[in-house]
Amino acid sequence: MAAGSGQSGDPVQLSLLQGFGQPKRPRGTSAAAAHDPVAQVLVESPLPHLDRFFDYLVPEELSVAAVPGARIKARFGSQELPGYITARKAEAAEGVRLVALTKVVSPQPVLTAGLLRLATAVAERYAGTVSDVLRAAVPPRVARVDQEFAGRGPDPAGAGGASAAVPGLPAVDASCFAGYPSGAAFLAHLAAGECPRAVLTSHRSYGPAGWPAQVAAAVAATVHSGRGALVVVPDARDLARMETALAAALGGTGYVRLSAEDGPTPRYRNYLRLLHGEVQVAVGTRSAAYAPVEELGLIVLCDDGDDLYVEQRAPYQHTREVLLLRAGQEGCAVLLASTARSTEAERLIQHGWARPIQCERPVLRAQTPRVVNTADSFEQERDPLLARARLPQAAWRAARDGLERGPVLVQVARTGFSPSLSCQDCRTPARCPGCGGPLGQAGRGAAPSCRWCGRLAADYRCPACGSARLRAAVAGAARTAEELGRAFPGVAVVSSAGEHVKDTVGPGAALVVATPGAEPVAEAGYAAALLLDGNAMLSRESLRASEQTLRRWFAAASLVRPAGDGGIVVVTADSDAVVGHLVRWDPAGAAQRELDLRRELQLPPAVRIAALTGTPAAIELFLQDLPLPQARLVGPVPVQDRQPAPELHRLLIFFGYREAAEVTAALRTRKAALSAKRTPDPVQVRLDGLDFL
Repeated sequence: MAAGSGQSGDPVQLSLLQGFGQPKRPRGTSAAAAHDPVAQVLVESPLPHLDRFFDYLVPEELSVAAVPGARIKARFGSQELPGYITARKAEAAEGVRLVALTKVVSPQPVLTAGLLRLATAVAERYAGTVSDVLRAAVPPRVARVDQEFAGRGPDPAGAGGASAAVPGLPAVDASCFAGYPSGAAFLAHLAAGECPRAVLTSHRSYGPAGWPAQVAAAVAATVHSGRGALVVVPDARDLARMETALAAALGGTGYVRLSAEDGPTPRYRNYLRLLHGEVQVAVGTRSAAYAPVEELGLIVLCDDGDDLYVEQRAPYQHTREVLLLRAGQEGCAVLLASTARSTEAERLIQHGWARPIQCERPVLRAQTPRVVNTADSFEQERDPLLARARLPQAAWRAARDGLERGPVLVQVARTGFSPSLSCQDCRTPARCPGCGGPLGQAGRGAAPSCRWCGRLAADYRCPACGSARLRAAVAGAARTAEELGRAFPGVAVVSSAGEHVKDTVGPGAALVVATPGAEPVAEAGYAAALLLDGNAMLSRESLRASEQTLRRWFAAASLVRPAGDGGIVVVTADSDAVVGHLVRWDPAGAAQRELDLRRELQLPPAVRIAALTGTPAAIELFLQDLPLPQARLVGPVPVQDRQPAPELHRLLIFFGYREAAEVTAALRTRKAALSAKRTPDPVQVRLDGLDFL
């Protein structure tokens, strides 16, 4: 094992040295490199106590390839582990005997100094390890692509030189910001080489004035100033739309895309193109937040409230926080663009960190569709059966009239046919006898089956009343499409849900049934939209249920034509407080109200939160003598998961932003100390998670 570069009094380092012993230089090792013979290495390891730098000897034959940022392999104890060279230096600590590097896997400097700083900051914020962050940041190596870039030097942007404006670019089209008082000023600041920070609340998702065109205009203004730009979107559908807009604004080839769905070869090739300064603009999904863009001048995050931005592996970082940390380190402009406004974005505005870009009220009334709530008193008097109908008369009329002008969007809460069943007699939710999961129905006449384990429950009987009759608690997209097909004979019904998601629909009359986030785009906008299952969406067991529901409503409503062109949106929900913001088209007011409630209750994002998950004994051991200044502890309570594990409990720690650095450092240090002691029951530490709120 290589000697660590920390102080000799470090208890973690002492534990490591006691566990593995001082290594000796192996026989047959060639002479050390003549210049800077010591490599500082970050080893890829999931163990928190190994999250630091180690010194290795650089053999003379590897000296040229062993550049900072290169991938290597090195002996660590009895294993050979991959890692990265973070620096070269003249000597190691006094009295330390070094082990030689085994191999330079690739001389490409994929781990830049900026990326290492960012990964370290992310690991510190989320109490994780740097190697876990780099696993998501650096794409897997492809040997054939390495050969294409062989012999090229490191990114010249590392020298800090200024780039010149790119000639021959199309002029920046600012017409997409018509009606936005701050829009033109934001573009002007970007074109002048400045670094403004803004939150864009767009009211349209299609056409030349939609949010993709607005983001592309901001990128074009940045490129005109001679700087690079980075755009991050939540999914592949938004990525395709953003690419189309960037191609129109930059002339077709002025950007690269970074997405894991493209496969390792295109992703790695585009990463190296950015690394070597061939292009200055990158667009991609979650992992693109770490793209090595040269002379970065603008960071754009589209729809920051989407839960797809949460990394599914440790340390479970959110892309928004990664980009905000990067913006602070590199001093670049920031744009958070969405049709709604998250509470996190509202907090940035209230603290003065960012400025809002939103449409003027008179223009907004003219450019948005008319919104009708079927639960208001006027509609209830006109429709006596409103409380029982899934498709009220107002929604049926809007669909009928809208089909005369073009496509009609129908948003439903769930995919499938009947994703949730309950007892016909007593309304008790139907659960699987084996695992306790919810029972659903794949199609009309199909036997009920468990959505968790897949077990059939053809002979199911309600444990409460003994009835064998079942009813659909929630109608899915497939069942809704079937029912609408019977209600509107002769009209094409298009389903966009699950694994069959449509990107676009034509201008002809059609009923488009889609789940939230899977709505296709109509080139000229939808004639009408029906937002069904509002009560089901608002009743989810989540702190963010109303915020997320409103975000999905605004996203769907922004696809509809203006009221002057006959556009109408019908929403079915009983919550006047939430629906009222949609009726008034007031995403800013909704975010402000929600944030005020969170601040009053001391809940995120007004404060930060950490979740400790493990056995009660492990959590108690983790908390012993742990410094948590001004923190509020809730729990521990048993974890309710799809696979019941009664021994697992969860403890929540609420703390303020002023104490955040101290609390997260304490959590990270405790994880490393317990890992070095090899405690049998680990504790999972997650910060600012969305799934347990």
